[in-house]
Amino acid sequence: MDVRSRNHVTVTGRAGAPVVMLAHGFGCDQNLWRLVVPALERDFTVVLFDHVGSGRSQLSAWSRERHGSLDGYVDDVLELCRELALGPVTFVGHSVSAMMGVLAAAREPDAFSGLVLLAPSPCFVDDPATGYRGGFSAEDIDELLESLDANYLGWSGAMAPVIMGNAGRPELAEELTNSFCRTDPAIARVFARVTFLSDNRADLAAVRVPTLVAQCSLDAIAPPEVGAYVHAQIPGSELLMLNATGHCPQLAAPEETAAAIAAFAGTAR
Repeated sequence: MDVRSRNHVTVTGRAGAPVVMLAHGFGCDQNLWRLVVPALERDFTVVLFDHVGSGRSQLSAWSRERHGSLDGYVDDVLELCRELALGPVTFVGHSVSAMMGVLAAAREPDAFSGLVLLAPSPCFVDDPATGYRGGFSAEDIDELLESLDANYLGWSGAMAPVIMGNAGRPELAEELTNSFCRTDPAIARVFARVTFLSDNRADLAAVRVPTLVAQCSLDAIAPPEVGAYVHAQIPGSELLMLNATGHCPQLAAPEETAAAIAAFAGTAR
């Protein structure tokens, strides 16, 4: 299968310029980046794609066996890098895609000039034994997944405002709700478990490429302690606290988000 079609790849921006690859999170697609792309494509080659099972990807390429863990998505990302043959990329991973970037860079570091981990979380579940705070108890996550299983559309409408934040801008939560609702519920149930049950804390120390951890303010999904933890565990990483609130700064604060990506990608060569 042609991986460009499989992942509905879009390449825009300056040919021959440093490459920025934008990877969306759970329940979304490449459209979520549309407000940051115009600022990036002036100075970079910008690669957008949909994870298999999302957006306009080829749904026939999705399988529970391959995409029931982060490793399947990592395989997809590395196949895209090889197929596009654009040289090392700055991989910008939002939310769960941040850990895909971590795993991909640990496996094939030469494919990456840098990582931007935007609102990352290596583990959403608190670990009282180690003092790690992920933001949710194990019971919270169980309830979240049970609610999603029982009524995905209802879950989407209830959770999107929590994830988006920015209560004074309800149009943002509405866009996220609509994005969730466009996702096949059966695929969403599997991807939700990949997102909320993965624990990649032990993988962070293996990253050896330049890394920017971009932490959002007042993020109900990935609190500040999580960004600080990721920064502490990745050798030589930078930590940037964005003024943006909520979990989706590319929608809530696209200018700030694009500027942070551009400034880092311009030096990570």
